[in-house]
Amino acid sequence: MPYTTENIRTVALLGHGSAGKTTLAEALLAQVGAIPAAGSVEKGTTTSDSDPLEKNFLHSLRTSVLHLDLPTTRVHMLDTPGFPDFIGQAIGALDAVETAAIVVNAQTGIEMITSRMMDWAARRKLCRLLIINKIDAENVDLPRLLDDLRTTFGKEVLPINLPAGNGTRVVDCFFNPSGDSDFSSVAAAHQALIDQVIEVDEELMAKYLEQGEEIEPEQLHAPFETALREGHLVPVCFVSARNGAGIVELLEVFEKLLPNPTEGNPPLFYKGEIVEGQPVEEFRSQPDPTRHVLAHVFKVVVDPYVGKLGVFRVHQGTITKDTQLFIGSGRKPFKVGHLLLLQGAKTVDVASAVPGDIAAVAKVDEIEFDCVLHDSHDEDHIHMRPLEFPTPMSGVAIQPKRRGDEQRISEVLHKMTAEDPTLVVEHDATLNETVLRGLGELHIRSALERMAQQYKVEVETRPPRVPYRETISANAEGHARHKKQTGGAGQFGEVYLRIEPLPRGAGFEFVDQVKGGVIPYNFIPAVQKGVESVLASGPTAGFVMQDVRVVVYDGKHHPVDSKEVAFVAAGRKAFLDALTKARPIVLEPIVNVEVEAPEPFMGDVAGDLSSRRGQVTGTRAQSPGVLVVEGQAPLGELEGYSARLKAMTQGRASWTMALSHYEQAPPQLQQQLAADYQSKRKQVEEE
Repeated sequence: MPYTTENIRTVALLGHGSAGKTTLAEALLAQVGAIPAAGSVEKGTTTSDSDPLEKNFLHSLRTSVLHLDLPTTRVHMLDTPGFPDFIGQAIGALDAVETAAIVVNAQTGIEMITSRMMDWAARRKLCRLLIINKIDAENVDLPRLLDDLRTTFGKEVLPINLPAGNGTRVVDCFFNPSGDSDFSSVAAAHQALIDQVIEVDEELMAKYLEQGEEIEPEQLHAPFETALREGHLVPVCFVSARNGAGIVELLEVFEKLLPNPTEGNPPLFYKGEIVEGQPVEEFRSQPDPTRHVLAHVFKVVVDPYVGKLGVFRVHQGTITKDTQLFIGSGRKPFKVGHLLLLQGAKTVDVASAVPGDIAAVAKVDEIEFDCVLHDSHDEDHIHMRPLEFPTPMSGVAIQPKRRGDEQRISEVLHKMTAEDPTLVVEHDATLNETVLRGLGELHIRSALERMAQQYKVEVETRPPRVPYRETISANAEGHARHKKQTGGAGQFGEVYLRIEPLPRGAGFEFVDQVKGGVIPYNFIPAVQKGVESVLASGPTAGFVMQDVRVVVYDGKHHPVDSKEVAFVAAGRKAFLDALTKARPIVLEPIVNVEVEAPEPFMGDVAGDLSSRRGQVTGTRAQSPGVLVVEGQAPLGELEGYSARLKAMTQGRASWTMALSHYEQAPPQLQQQLAADYQSKRKQVEEE
């Protein structure tokens, strides 16, 4: 159907795992005839979960892009994963939509990802909608859940419809407030909505309060959008994706009440290179189809048959077939061969994409996650405000089962990390160890299964080394003279330097305080190169060094024999000399841990964390009967924690961790790490 930007709605279905997001998406698609009938997660027949691994795991692993057409509106809908291990996919979807629809399981109430998604959506200034699903399930307390939502997220949380007939249908509280509900008053809910909405429109409020005029729903459209945009209203919709209750009403909310791209908060773009952490210029996109193109790639899929697929949201301008587009700061454009509209794994060619549209292009290898597509020669270094992803801390060391597969594995890992911003590959050159890191054990397991099933590559795994670091705890000075005579021109370089510890997390600093040209300026980079060659493997236990300042203040050179290689060697030796006097120490990574579990298990959870040299920093109520324990613990003590937590809580707990900081490891651990390092070095030397 022909439509304009004003006829588009963009919605991300977000929320905790098992809230029923995929089943809800199926019900919505089936209701409008986009699919013949709703598929089943259990049978592996849903439009969203088309990946073989998703069918095996029985839940979403990736964000799925869907669309449905209403009489006057096209809705682009993103079905996102809800388990903490795959939260990176959901975060990546936030910049593609105007509305974050957070789906809440009526049986389990407010869960960890519910709160996080409400917070993330608010920080990205998205309009928010709460959808309470499974209202027909047994043993649900909907009045209490609604109260919990209002207590947790504020008085701006108001129902726009209410359940009736024991969860078999819903009654409208906004457009046509009539009938009886299972609880509360439809009229009271209608009045609360009007009172909340008119607070953002002084003129309408004056007519209503002072002149006593009746307010028609049509008059509320503009202030309703303002209230959504400002976070002054978070509507609540009740549905049952299983029996269809509330599905028609939810579609009506999508069509008539959710913002189109001209009514939402346009995203922030940066232009120019980042200098000292700040962009040169920032601006907001304008959803105008006549302006130059700005589109953001929020999802990348590397398909073995289609190739690389870049999925993007158009924020400005119009893209058509044969449009010439640049990728970020790239100078070479590519031509759009096929413009694709997605329905899960299926694609269909479309003629154009306007602001608000979500589309894709295939077989453009230069496209990367989070890049900006544009059509202006004058625009350079354009990017969006960076998304804040959790730090991948879980990991496994991998190596090929078959000799000769190293290059193949490298290519596969590159493809997989291109798709997932929270999947990271690290290579420890010292130990020749490749580590695959993700957000949790399930995340890692799904990646390994994808390697085996999709790419036919098998690897052996083992626990990786904990990413310890080394630093110094005292000031010291170092000196080295590198002199080599081979008959002809020799090598000569002499360096004096001092080293100082920096605050935790400060990194590495190199300072040139050489006076009088005793070390010519063109050899200073060589000294720095020699110093930095030591940072990769510290003297105590062979770990990366950090939080060190190196100040080069004196030295000597020879007008004939001084060369770059001589000052590289002298810088390295002088740094090593200083390190022996600076009381080097080993640092261990400390992670922030959040554990969500039923209240009766909190004592066991807190006790187990303490037994791992951790400490509990606080607790908070997530929902009635469910608490979140917040704490910190050394990463090295958390191996196997997921299995232990599952056993302690009968499988009813979930947890996340994120890197907090590094701090000095206990003396006994430092001694053990140093002894292991020396033993390995001796073994290598003997071989």
